[in-house]
Amino acid sequence: MTAWLDILSNLAFWGAVLRVATPLILGTLGVLLCERSGVLHLGIEGIMVAGAFAGWLTVYAGHGLWAGVAVAALTGAAFGLLHAMLTVWLALSQHVSGLGITLFATALSYYGYRVSFPKVSTPPTIEPFAPMAWLGVPVLQAQTPLTLLALLLVPALAWLLARTPLGLALRMAGENPQAVESQGIPVATLRTGAVVAGSALMGVAGAFLTLSAFNTFFFNMVNGRGWICVALVVFASWRPGKALAGALLFAFFDALQLRLQQSGDAWLPYQVYLMLPYLLSILALVLVARKAAYPQALMKPYRKGER
Repeated sequence: MTAWLDILSNLAFWGAVLRVATPLILGTLGVLLCERSGVLHLGIEGIMVAGAFAGWLTVYAGHGLWAGVAVAALTGAAFGLLHAMLTVWLALSQHVSGLGITLFATALSYYGYRVSFPKVSTPPTIEPFAPMAWLGVPVLQAQTPLTLLALLLVPALAWLLARTPLGLALRMAGENPQAVESQGIPVATLRTGAVVAGSALMGVAGAFLTLSAFNTFFFNMVNGRGWICVALVVFASWRPGKALAGALLFAFFDALQLRLQQSGDAWLPYQVYLMLPYLLSILALVLVARKAAYPQALMKPYRKGER
């Protein structure tokens, strides 16, 4: 119990929670945007890998950190456009397309790394984003600008979905696309834009890992975070505010298990601590997801004029 109190009273722990949550926030918002329009996107895991590699390689080549973020976003958007072409325009299986993009983007990134650094045994490093020490909030002082960006995107996306005509049209595309078409709005274009924008956020989520959390790229660095984001969207009932809460909850468990392993009071095998965030997140997902109201047109291809 003493170890728990020491951990929870330490500001560095809460800073770690926010840092761990950042890529989850960005990725979850990206998936949420896609699914609100009616398109399931299981390509997030591969897009995060591609964004992490593309952003890091851009900075390693001598360009600025924000240029790396922009390239990561464009990389994600490109894969998102591919997913939209396959699922929205060709009406192919959203499950198969998403999984295929994950495999393709991951393999392409690893291949690009091997081609770029054929004789390197230790991954090269870059100078990552520096913490925002000028901020007055202690927990935020240890964070980088991408964390601040992720936090600001939550209310921005919530406002877009709830308060704007574009957000209303996007939500209706995921609920009743016929109603959107009746207003003269092309459903395919709307869904494509949502998937491309959501995929760009996924790319930035991956870039956070190489440009903020770490200073290099290595295989398996995404480590299942994309799949966690897919689950968090269900946990959040497709709402940005609850998505933030879900990401922070998982990050809390993840940061806690790391601190418990390091404390002298750890009496369980370390594998139990590694499972802890996933087990507790699954429990939370089971309790919440049963009452989740999913978009009615999610995973349903739409062709103009069909009823």
